Amino acid sequence: MGVTDDEQSLTVMVVDDHPMWRDGVARDLEEAGFTVVATADGVAAAQRRAAATRPAVVLMDMQLPDGNGAEATAAVIAVSPASTVLVLSASEEREDVLEAVKAGATGYLVKSASVAELLDAVRATAAGQAVFTPGLAGLVLGEYRRIAGSGAEPANAPRLTDRETEVLRLVAKGLSAKQIATRLSLSHRTVENHVQATLRKLQLANRVELTRYAIEQGLD
Repeated sequence: MGVTDDEQSLTVMVVDDHPMWRDGVARDLEEAGFTVVATADGVAAAQRRAAATRPAVVLMDMQLPDGNGAEATAAVIAVSPASTVLVLSASEEREDVLEAVKAGATGYLVKSASVAELLDAVRATAAGQAVFTPGLAGLVLGEYRRIAGSGAEPANAPRLTDRETEVLRLVAKGLSAKQIATRLSLSHRTVENHVQATLRKLQLANRVELTRYAIEQGLD
């Protein structure tokens, strides 16, 4: 199977403190046609190498010798704001997932994922989609709702219809337009129209920003 020009030009950095695992993931990415521009074994190294290479996607472990993945995510984004971070961790602990997303990670995949799932997640992350292992998106949204549950809605907040709110909730959980259409018994075009209308109302650029808005609003 050929490699597309987009995949050849897509740069990735792998951050993990286990050399065999880090090198194995880097090899899988290279074999799939991605360009691994750097690897790092901790927070400080990740920040230095992100600043030097500006990778499109950063695969981030949560357990690092000089900190955690959330700290490393914030450090990477500080020096390379255009980078998107996909956490790839053995942990499914609520706090780990929550801290990573709060630090700016676009998605969270567990290490038990297959190579094919990992490659698909890197492609989706690079395309601006929020990627979560099934079940984790709902966990994050539920936790944010508990944290922000008492906050009053701003008087000038945009008003979404019930259907737009329903579609937004499913987008935030990582469902595709096709999956949402099936779930709500709507056409694919109708779902896309709702998504675009919601983006316009909220003045957001893409689904990643839409997901973060949903999280902040405590939608579950």
